Amino acid sequence: MRPEMEMGVPDPRHRNRVSWINYCQSTALLAYQSLGVVYGDLSTSPLYVYKSTFVEKLQDDRSEEAIFGVLSLIFWTITLIPLLKYVFILLSADDNGEGGTFALYSLLCRHARVGLLPNQQAADEELSTYKYGLSNQGRMSPLRRFLEKHAKLRTALLLVVLFGACMVIGDGVLTPAISVLSSISGLQVRAKNLHNSEVVLLACIVLVGLFALQHYGTQKVAFMFAPIVILWLISIGAIGVYNIIVWNPSVCRALSPYYIYKFFKKTGKDGWISLGGVLLCITGTEAMFADLGHFTSISIRVAFVGFIYPCLVLQYMGQAAYLSKNPDDIQWSFYNSIPEPVFWPVFVIATLAAIVASQAVISATFSIVKQCQSLGCFPRVKVVHTSRWIYGQIYIPEINWILMLLCVAATVIFQDTTLIGNAYGIAFMCVVFVTTWLMALVIVFVWQKSVFLAVPFLLFFGSIEAVYLSASVMKVPQGGWLPIVLSGVFMLVMYIWHYGTRKKYLFDLQNKVSMKWILSLGPSLGIARVPGIGLIYSELVTGVPAIFSHFVTNLPAFHKVSVFVCVKSVPVPHVSDDERYLIGRIGPKEYRMYRCIVRYGYKDVQKDNDNFENQLIISIAEFIHMEADNSQSSSCDSSLDGRMAVIGTNVRSNLNLVPSQPGDATQSTVRSSKSATLQTLQSLYEQESPHPSRRRVRFELPEDNELDPSVREELMDLIEAKYAGVAYIMGHSYIKARRASSFLKKLVIDFGYSFLRKNCRGPAVALNIPHISLIEVGMIYYV
Repeated sequence: MRPEMEMGVPDPRHRNRVSWINYCQSTALLAYQSLGVVYGDLSTSPLYVYKSTFVEKLQDDRSEEAIFGVLSLIFWTITLIPLLKYVFILLSADDNGEGGTFALYSLLCRHARVGLLPNQQAADEELSTYKYGLSNQGRMSPLRRFLEKHAKLRTALLLVVLFGACMVIGDGVLTPAISVLSSISGLQVRAKNLHNSEVVLLACIVLVGLFALQHYGTQKVAFMFAPIVILWLISIGAIGVYNIIVWNPSVCRALSPYYIYKFFKKTGKDGWISLGGVLLCITGTEAMFADLGHFTSISIRVAFVGFIYPCLVLQYMGQAAYLSKNPDDIQWSFYNSIPEPVFWPVFVIATLAAIVASQAVISATFSIVKQCQSLGCFPRVKVVHTSRWIYGQIYIPEINWILMLLCVAATVIFQDTTLIGNAYGIAFMCVVFVTTWLMALVIVFVWQKSVFLAVPFLLFFGSIEAVYLSASVMKVPQGGWLPIVLSGVFMLVMYIWHYGTRKKYLFDLQNKVSMKWILSLGPSLGIARVPGIGLIYSELVTGVPAIFSHFVTNLPAFHKVSVFVCVKSVPVPHVSDDERYLIGRIGPKEYRMYRCIVRYGYKDVQKDNDNFENQLIISIAEFIHMEADNSQSSSCDSSLDGRMAVIGTNVRSNLNLVPSQPGDATQSTVRSSKSATLQTLQSLYEQESPHPSRRRVRFELPEDNELDPSVREELMDLIEAKYAGVAYIMGHSYIKARRASSFLKKLVIDFGYSFLRKNCRGPAVALNIPHISLIEVGMIYYV
């Protein structure tokens, strides 16, 4: 026996073996789960690819040579784009584990000053997730200088990203339509008398049921999705092998790219137009990158290379082998190629797999809308977090019902998977094309590689995708107009909202109250300071907003403690709770005015948090203590208002405010700014509120003889103000264009933006502010 084993010391090689086994097990589990979430859309493509490819004049050329040429195109398309581009390259360009077009844009915003979020600070760059990737301290590339210098180029970059996001929303409309309709239409293979309108009706019923179940969230059924997709892939892989052996084993020769050359030589322009159907074999590929945040890159790679890729290739080869001997069955090539004894089981699995594919894309659409909202490019909508364990699983009711109506409408209007496929192909290729361009910029700005490396990447993949996109554009009259119209409408909504929001912010920035005016008023601000805490919400990170001066001018009284709160988004996917709050002071100590900046990432969800008030008090108290000790925070923001410090949400051991459950003895006898009638109304409101009642706590100042008297006095004022009550002050703004503005600007601001603002969720509702404590200050913005 070895000496270290005799002494009870574990063998390092044994520890490494155990850790390696645990790593493999966790990777295998994530790869298993990814099958149900990521690959549903991609795996159901064999239902309609061949049917959508052999259209128009190509319907008359169903020779073995043409079928083998299409198979070769499908094989190399799957190999080059999903396998080479996404699996081996794009999955390495994650943003703190997150993927998608917004992750690439976020990386670019942090490594080159191309972002357009208005209220960014130097302190944001100190976030732990901000410095993800290589440092950009080196020599600035000429391309970066050129991009940062021209504001119009930065705006164009944002528009490109939003265009890709709109096309993803288009996918959310078209994927359920084509997947469900193509699976249900398999009934016509066995039920010959089933009319096409009846198939469309059944598909619409399934679609309505699918969208009606979205509010339960994908978490409760996500683990069940993986077995369905696994059964589906095993089925289509086995059927593919069967058809290869039974019908035409020589189909293996079609994997040679020589058959592509022969195909185009024979078909010419018709072959090029048929690429609009071939590209449907890779629809859903973007989900590998977009859903990266729920899994790991290695698990997605393992699932695709080890399972998805071989099963899909075998299925397409099997269909080609069957069609080479039965060219007249191309209308229902997938269902006709199924051996009769297993037809109905495979049909049921196909229908379930189509539902899984639709579910994944719908969830991705919710995520995209949430990210657009974080960028200030989408009206405020209700975002519901549907899972306690899986971060990022959300549900947006308004978007869900809009998608359902559009999806059912597309199914009823087209009634044919070929026409829906034409629309789907354009939407998908636009997303892939945008991703390629953003990835080329990431190679230069984020990975800090030479432009001579990014250009070959862009030329190689961009040229392939451009050929497919050009073929899809030819299908615009045959259904391809739908994603263009949808993206145009969503782009218009996003632009109007972003334009109006930015104009409102610039108005606030130009009309904020100067610190000289505040200081000239003295500690009382020239008004009566009543007990309580006033939380003034604004988008400004510096200065005092105009709503404050408007309020005290019309009502010369305000709370003894004033806190200016700014809730903003930063270009990172997530902000940890310990870095979420920035606390600072406005003016001298005796003014009792503070600033709190609450930061969220573009994938963070603002949950209903009843503990915000208590956390705010604790954070301000911690800041007061840090300020008294002259502690030098590593994250500071030197501004006109004074130093700001990052305050974690965890209560520190040196915290001077101790939250405790209120006893039944005595409540603190503190004067409240609320009348007895209002206090009674608030009690009734809390009893009748559908939300869980708030956890009541009280704060005590522990005995500490070493505590500075001025610090103790300030902390006591804070405690007393909290007991007196908290009021939320927000601006109820009306945005109007100036009289001298152009007609187009008046149309956008006075009608477009005004309509969106009136029909979206109010800021108080979006921020979960209790209605009973809300004070709205009416203001008119002339922009």
